[in-house]
Amino acid sequence: MEKIKVKKIVPDTSIIIENLVSKKIEEKEIEVEEIIIHEAVLGELEHQANVGKEIGILGLDELKKLQELNENKKIILTFKGKRPSAEEIKRASLGEIDALIRGLAVEENATLITGDKVQSEVGKAKGMDVVYIEPLFESKPLSIDKYFDKETMSVHLRENDKPYAKRGSPGKWESVILDDKNLEKEEVIKISKEIIEEAKIREDGFLEIERRGSSIVQLGNNRIVITRPPFSDGWEITIVRPIKKQNLKDYKLSDKLFKRITEESEGVLIAGSPGNGKSTFASAVAEYFASKNKTVKTMEAPRDLQLNERITQYSVSHGNQQEIHDVLLLSRPDYTFFDEMRNYEDFKLFSDLRLSGIGLFSVTHATKPVDAIQRFIGKTELGIIPQIVDTVVFIANGLVDKVLTLKMMVKVPSGMTEQDLARPVIEIRDFESNNLEYEMYSYGEETVVIPVSESNKGSNPAQELAAKQIEDEFYDMINTEVKAEVVNDGKVRVYVPEQYIPRIIGKEGKNIDAIEKRLGMSIDVQELDESEEKEVIQFEVSEDKRNIVFTVDNEYSGLEIEISIDEGYLCNLIVGTNGNVKVSKKGDIGRNLVKALDKNKEIRVSV
Repeated sequence: MEKIKVKKIVPDTSIIIENLVSKKIEEKEIEVEEIIIHEAVLGELEHQANVGKEIGILGLDELKKLQELNENKKIILTFKGKRPSAEEIKRASLGEIDALIRGLAVEENATLITGDKVQSEVGKAKGMDVVYIEPLFESKPLSIDKYFDKETMSVHLRENDKPYAKRGSPGKWESVILDDKNLEKEEVIKISKEIIEEAKIREDGFLEIERRGSSIVQLGNNRIVITRPPFSDGWEITIVRPIKKQNLKDYKLSDKLFKRITEESEGVLIAGSPGNGKSTFASAVAEYFASKNKTVKTMEAPRDLQLNERITQYSVSHGNQQEIHDVLLLSRPDYTFFDEMRNYEDFKLFSDLRLSGIGLFSVTHATKPVDAIQRFIGKTELGIIPQIVDTVVFIANGLVDKVLTLKMMVKVPSGMTEQDLARPVIEIRDFESNNLEYEMYSYGEETVVIPVSESNKGSNPAQELAAKQIEDEFYDMINTEVKAEVVNDGKVRVYVPEQYIPRIIGKEGKNIDAIEKRLGMSIDVQELDESEEKEVIQFEVSEDKRNIVFTVDNEYSGLEIEISIDEGYLCNLIVGTNGNVKVSKKGDIGRNLVKALDKNKEIRVSV
């Protein structure tokens, strides 16, 4: 860069946040008498800092350095111009602030200094004196690098705590303390600023997401999460780095599974717990398709899959859902990888793209293979799920642990026999053995996932579910104790107090006929035997923000207790392992208990 010697300069926001003006003055690459800062620059930096953006804090740090040069008589620093309105600051991206800064430079007969190419070209077009300083792209070692070795998966830094790392491999790691001395708050903030500065100047650096209390940065192979108050109770930095890159052959898949993944499946969920190697497996599959001359794209937030240059990585953070949708449909990829699906909008986008015919592989968190499928419940219609997901690959300890497949059938669910109970059922089978493990279907107003594997032999979850729902149905009608017992797959026996039987049966059996038709089962109503004496037990009752908590002796753990108010039955509940029973205040039972406690009514607990 040629030496610059001018009387006055007006820097814009872009050059201030790059921290270049003070640096160039100290290195004597710029000789200047007066630096004029437009109040608009200060206003924009203050706004960015107030909303928690690191670039605002970096810019204010640069102004402090310039103030130190002013105090040391090396320059004259002045602030001029009208402070921008909130609306002008909001429209900063449209050039409002840049226009104000150019206006001040003309008014003061000063040189405009900028790191923004567009600002530079506009200034030159208006005949202004402009100095454009291209941002530096010199990578330098980071202070976080000292914490990593070839086995380090992640490093965790927090103020007033010792730095530690997770070392090993997916599913087989241990925590290691890196330093016996606690990190000071200032040290963590300094490291955070260093990371943000590097992300701005490096070609492989991206500031993916920046919010008031958090920043997510992709810097080379590092995925970095920075949190700060008020979002977190202190400054914290988490750096995750992949330690191993695998290809699809390393997973030693069976020929049947290899064919399923590479040729037959088009809606695949890659599931597993955090840190078990889901993204590593997704990268291996993506690179396999790319090696076969397939067009492969990724959608990531942040972009942290380690892929070759042939695969284009799109950032969901920097583009809205509609933009991603349009770009993918117009670019016509053979396969798209979604890393990771987290919220409702992500699942909606996945469903929409699959129904558009795009082959999709998506990474999602799940503790069990079936949980990945259950995450779609409530986010899309039940009947569409098999059309958008046909395979679930569950990764554990860095290996393919289990594979499930989905298929829609019209059948009577397992455990039911009446043909009029036939309905659309999603069968979830183990891919290798083809054993039926779960069935998913609508039951009343709920969508249920019922295990039907051999491990559940001897119990009938479908009948248990039916009994519970029938008890709820009759409780809503008579508001007292009800017991339901499924006799067989088409018949249920309901026990209620004798005085309520006529109301349930109805005139000429109309009420019970309507209930049987609605539930699709034959119902036998019988008298509830209330002669068995119940043992009244001691209890304590307390409240928190959400629940009313009954505490009884631990000897009743696992047993069913009955709660009554002023001798009137309220409900039956199961005692937890610690002797506690929690009742949500939001439900009908909870509301009744709150009223009873407020009015000092007698509450009785019996077993």
